[in-house]
Amino acid sequence: MLKQVIHTPKAPAAIGPYSQAIRTGYTVYLSGQIGLDPASGNLVDGLEAQANQVLDNLEAVARQAGGSLDDMVKMTLLLTDLANFTTVNDILARRLKLPYPARATYQVAALPKGAIVEIEGVLVLETATEKTWPGGRSPFDDGKGQ
Repeated sequence: MLKQVIHTPKAPAAIGPYSQAIRTGYTVYLSGQIGLDPASGNLVDGLEAQANQVLDNLEAVARQAGGSLDDMVKMTLLLTDLANFTTVNDILARRLKLPYPARATYQVAALPKGAIVEIEGVLVLETATEKTWPGGRSPFDDGKGQ
């Protein structure tokens, strides 16, 4: 299986032994993002600011992989307080297009760096092109599938 590491300076660097995203075939697995400003490395202040920064970070990684948040098929939302669900849900409704991705939401005891929201996701890209796959070669070109 061919795995491509996705990295962009337009999103925060990983704060542990993981990649911002991994692409295999037409699928991109986005690591969880918290509301870190990629320029300063600091957590932005407040729920709405963090939720929007998380989506900005995910969008930057998705674009580096050759897609966008419109290509997201599965999202996992982690909140430190489910009382914040409605606010984050409203932000997601404004920022995402129909059809919305499948989603699971969990309340967790804590998140890295004191964040109050984290989102991870899975993208499925339509095609592999020079822009989205090194050398423009589709992982399906050899007829063996993924």
